Amino acid sequence: MKRLSLLALGLAVLPAPTFAQDAQLKEVTVTHQRPGEKPKLRDEVVATETLTARDIEKTGATMLTEALDKKPGVAMQLECAICNVRNVVLNNLPGRYTTLMIDGIPIFSSVSTAYGLDSVSLGGLERIDIARGAGVSLIAPEALSGAVNIVTRRPTENEFKLTQQIGQHGAANTEAFAARAFLGGALTANVIHGRHDGVDNDGNRVSEFSDFRRNLGGLGFFADDVGGFKLKGRIDSVDEKRMGGALGRDYGGVKADGAGNPFDWSKGPNGSPDPSGWIDPGTGLIVPYNDGRAGLSEIIFTDRTQLVMSGTRKLGAGTMRLALGYAKHKQDSFYGKSVYLADQDQYYLEASTQQPLGGTLVTAGFSYRYEDLESRGTSVTFGPNDGIDNYEYKTPGLFFQGYRTFFGDRLEANGSIRFDKHNVFGMITSPRVNLLWHHDAQLNSRFSLGKGYRAPTSFFEQDHGILDTGSIVREIKKPEVSHNLSYTLSFAADRLAWNGGFHYNKVHNMALLDVDGTLPGQTLFTSAESPVVVRGLDFTLTYKLTPNLEGTVAAEKTHYRFDPGTLVYARPEERVYLVLDYNPGPIDLMARATWTGKQDLARFYDYANNPRHNFDGTPKLNKSPSFWLVDVRGEYRFGKRWSGFAGIDNVFDYKQSDQENFLWIDDAGNLDVNHVWAPNRGRHLYVGVKFAL
Repeated sequence: MKRLSLLALGLAVLPAPTFAQDAQLKEVTVTHQRPGEKPKLRDEVVATETLTARDIEKTGATMLTEALDKKPGVAMQLECAICNVRNVVLNNLPGRYTTLMIDGIPIFSSVSTAYGLDSVSLGGLERIDIARGAGVSLIAPEALSGAVNIVTRRPTENEFKLTQQIGQHGAANTEAFAARAFLGGALTANVIHGRHDGVDNDGNRVSEFSDFRRNLGGLGFFADDVGGFKLKGRIDSVDEKRMGGALGRDYGGVKADGAGNPFDWSKGPNGSPDPSGWIDPGTGLIVPYNDGRAGLSEIIFTDRTQLVMSGTRKLGAGTMRLALGYAKHKQDSFYGKSVYLADQDQYYLEASTQQPLGGTLVTAGFSYRYEDLESRGTSVTFGPNDGIDNYEYKTPGLFFQGYRTFFGDRLEANGSIRFDKHNVFGMITSPRVNLLWHHDAQLNSRFSLGKGYRAPTSFFEQDHGILDTGSIVREIKKPEVSHNLSYTLSFAADRLAWNGGFHYNKVHNMALLDVDGTLPGQTLFTSAESPVVVRGLDFTLTYKLTPNLEGTVAAEKTHYRFDPGTLVYARPEERVYLVLDYNPGPIDLMARATWTGKQDLARFYDYANNPRHNFDGTPKLNKSPSFWLVDVRGEYRFGKRWSGFAGIDNVFDYKQSDQENFLWIDDAGNLDVNHVWAPNRGRHLYVGVKFAL
């Protein structure tokens, strides 16, 4: 484990203009429940779903990506089956439109989320808040599809918890969390070591699930009164190595192995008639593979340290908030013989106040965001391409929000506006209005209408592995802009809770990569001519069958309107979720089933302009089949200190490699990756034990 070092000092502030103003609203009220982990819709004007620490624990999640997956409107989008890049997708929009925050502080970028999301520790959390819709966060206008906020917990007593989990495919996760509470404050520490071997399901010696070794460490600190400020902060460090493609962990050997054919292309569905290569769809001849293990391997080393701090205090009749965030992110990566080294710094500063003004609660504040990227690289074909995606963004901003109730508190309303002065795109204005109408004590409606913007950054937003190019020409003149509206109707009684909603998101100027530049080796970073529109419906119903047994059923339907090449990863139009949660005494049992409908692969992967073929020369599926995924987990508590658990993810072993390879061949006989529409890992069994003091 790398030694943690304090990178910066600072203070932080406010009852958080993150999703809504907690100060003027009741704490937490259950108004509906979501599948599996029973997240709650917080009693706020903005519809904010909440996962508590206990909810997360019941799923067996060891990382953020596992905790957020398989919920209506929330999914993990796999964007590379070799290196396993994943992004949090809200309302089926691209993952780069989801802003990840820690204690209300945005400190992740497109580069750091590519491999950084798997490295967010779940230790010491109070909850995870999820808000869907453009501009839902007053301090994160770039959240075009919504925001995920990780909220740390202030311990009130001494704690120690040790969890050891092992599973198939060499999987293991060791996590220790300790807290020391004292008069006026607390300290926390957590350490995690995780590992997983590469998985080759179809026997062609190319992994579908990457090998990784991951170490995380974190320190948290809380002070109840420092000059009148209530402080909260944490510093985290991540050191991860992962490799996909070739199996094992011989990083140096794989990089040096650049000739010959170590793979078997005849394996799996629609395999080639010749293990040494594949069929050229145009000529019908075998194209031999001769690039060794290096040619189809991706090796990524990630080194990241981040600090977030916030502090609140009374100021007159209201409150004041100061906040600071800093992240240093380094990536040393090898993509099929191409080399990419990235070095990024991010800063976030905020000062804000929340004050009553007549009958209105007013929030006003200032924020400053800094983000840069410096890269060095080498293209296999074009040689050195240092700095192809360098950028430096500086964005000072002002934000204002007013909250007020009407009609005897039956209507709650807040309106907000941000003014950001971007050093590249100039002045940008982001307004939003949110309404909450209480029909009665059990039924309420929420309506939100807003606008958000996002400044496109590097090619990592589009294709993390597009490195075999000599230059990237930036033709983007406008930021990506989203217009969004949503409506949610929620009901909650003692045993029954349900929630139904509609969302609409229209994105203008969506950033695109065009590899067919005007010069050889030139890639264009440009904007789509037509907007992308995603709209959908979702419904969730939870019923407590007995005091210990709860069932949930949910469904979502999504419609997409886009030009070919804009939404580049397959997305379903329909999903159904079923969950049973049984908690008698010391036993916790959870079973969930998720049905994914057919996906229009020809449309999302643009077959009309770029047909895709299997190794035997046959066309790829136009539509993927629908499928079910079933997960089960049980835990038994042996008194106050010990508990044991076991679970099975993907009980029926459904995986894409049984029907179609994620690798594909173009019309010219060239090999490519990322034809993804289903799980890349099959059944996974795990067991574990917990010890707590």
